[in-house]
Amino acid sequence: MNASPRVTLLLGSAPDVMRCSAWPKDAFASIVAINNAWRVRPDWDILVHAGDFPPERMPQPDPMRQIFSAAHYVPAQNSFGGFVYAGATMSLTAAYWSIHNQRPDALAFLGCDMIYDDAGDTHFYGTGRADPLRDDVTLQSLEAKSARLLIHALRRGTLCVNLSDLPRSRLVFPKFSFEAVRELSPSLLAAMQSELRAGIDLDAVEVADAMEREFGYFYEDGMYWNHLDQIDGAKLARIDRLWIAAVADLVAPPLEECNAAE
Repeated sequence: MNASPRVTLLLGSAPDVMRCSAWPKDAFASIVAINNAWRVRPDWDILVHAGDFPPERMPQPDPMRQIFSAAHYVPAQNSFGGFVYAGATMSLTAAYWSIHNQRPDALAFLGCDMIYDDAGDTHFYGTGRADPLRDDVTLQSLEAKSARLLIHALRRGTLCVNLSDLPRSRLVFPKFSFEAVRELSPSLLAAMQSELRAGIDLDAVEVADAMEREFGYFYEDGMYWNHLDQIDGAKLARIDRLWIAAVADLVAPPLEECNAAE
């Protein structure tokens, strides 16, 4: 009998992340928390945090758990082309790290929709910084960056899905329920991956890949902000439009080209 697909649960800090607090741990091969999301449930396995994450917000050391920061996720991000092309915000960074280091069959996102237009708390712990919406040349279109992630994940054999039940998301991944995670079989996983691959505009992907190589915005230390004078935002926007075009047939309603500075 084939083993069940290995599903990694990736937790962000949006208020709806609390929906997972009662989900059985055995539904997932691992639980990866981003920044403060280690506080969502006590049985997380891995914390991936930003380099500037405040020390006073860190969990107590636990030999059964692992904590990773920039020294670990920068090399992972570099294996996918670097921060400029991947998008420098932790939901994307932790996802690329998970795909590179854990190689799950499916990466299930919760609390990572990057929607901040509702009144009330922005994060499960109250009001926090809307990091993905900061004025940053790498985050001109979060939809495009998630489309790029979806495609690069498929290349590594990982299906990205979104467990959110919100009406909107900046993630372009297929929507999934927790019940669907429990019922995911190898055959269903393979069918979903095949369907996604068939719907991707490979010509747009090829041109986007070529443009990334041509422009050469790669900085091994990850500190792209030290090279902003070398980075042309208009060129990055051209690449973003290609990544959006690559998945346009997979997403309904049509993708919004939202600017991170909105």
